[in-house]
Amino acid sequence: MLRTENLNAGYKRLQILFDVSINIDKGITAIIGPNGSGKSTLLKSIFGIATIHSGKVFLNGKDITKLPPHEKVKLGIAYLPQTENVFSNLTVEENLKIAGYGVEKHELKERIDSAIGLFPELRAFLKRKAGSLSGGERQMLAMASALVKDAKIMMLDEPTAQLSPKLAEKIFEKVQMLRDERNLTIVLVEQNIKKVLEISERVYLFASGRIVFAGSSSELLCNPKFEKMCVGVID
Repeated sequence: MLRTENLNAGYKRLQILFDVSINIDKGITAIIGPNGSGKSTLLKSIFGIATIHSGKVFLNGKDITKLPPHEKVKLGIAYLPQTENVFSNLTVEENLKIAGYGVEKHELKERIDSAIGLFPELRAFLKRKAGSLSGGERQMLAMASALVKDAKIMMLDEPTAQLSPKLAEKIFEKVQMLRDERNLTIVLVEQNIKKVLEISERVYLFASGRIVFAGSSSELLCNPKFEKMCVGVID
């Protein structure tokens, strides 16, 4: 569905990614690697908020490299950063309604009801300000909002960062539900490497802005050099 071709990108003149080519298909694709290896920059480059020096981004065979983020949203791509992924000064209900801006009233209600069906935890908080939610609840609101936008591809940037193990497990469960019940394609940047490899089908391991492993998640888990590779030690 989504692919990059020889992507060189970063922030203005600073280059972070070097010749990155990935193929994202149905299911969950994990993006892992040590801090500073370019994982978040990859998502931002795909979404259009990092500087692409050269290379291409394709969606279903169409070149979308130069499209602005709001156009990519219309095509079904959602990018959820680690923080500031909801409108903190608005209520949960207002966040969901804004996510469906421009959608017919009856359809918007159906989308919101459908999203809350997957995230029933939010039902009790509809009138509360999003800023009063816990970290895990804000992540669920961000994912629910992406559903209201009718996302087909959801790119999540470290959704379990700074969450308790119990809440992190809940977020992983929701990610799997997005794949299994809503047939979404998930691109998941995550520091909990073993867990993300257990729930994903494919993985790209980054080190210093380059892909150093691409293949099935189970293959990497079974690699005898697994632990060294995941901290950026490549023989």
